[in-house]
Amino acid sequence: MDGRQPDASPSSEQAARPLSKSVGDDGCAFDGPAISDAERAKVEAAITALVEDFYGKARQDDLLGPVFAAAVADWDGHLKTVADFWSHALLKTQRYTGFPFPVHTQLPTLKPEHFPRWLALFEESAAEILPGDYAGQAIARARHMARSFVAGVFPFTDKHGRPARKPG
Repeated sequence: MDGRQPDASPSSEQAARPLSKSVGDDGCAFDGPAISDAERAKVEAAITALVEDFYGKARQDDLLGPVFAAAVADWDGHLKTVADFWSHALLKTQRYTGFPFPVHTQLPTLKPEHFPRWLALFEESAAEILPGDYAGQAIARARHMARSFVAGVFPFTDKHGRPARKPG
């Protein structure tokens, strides 16, 4: 070692790539390749269909249905917000600028066992409806969200070692 710092200057490829304001499933900034207007429209329509399909299943589900019935009063508004979220997550649009986590911390009927079911229904809908790599991206993001939400909403364990909102 000669005491010099390694060259940390970015390569020309790295320097030319602007950073995204969005964070990917692995916590890193990600900018996907540019897509045509036609592909963007196709993906936007698929996102809307995904959201409608998923919530159609979830609202009828014995485990999830009661949670959504208690939490969502304006279904049209909720579906639009969730579609905007997935548009932002997958296409980096700016229609969604909120934070979904705080809303979920306020849901008193939400339990840790809801997340695996939510994820299973979401993965099913995403795989059926989203084109190409978008399904994989959405599923990876949903898995990350499920893990993060369980860890954040249920940061403690109960006396049986299960996730809980309060210690003990």
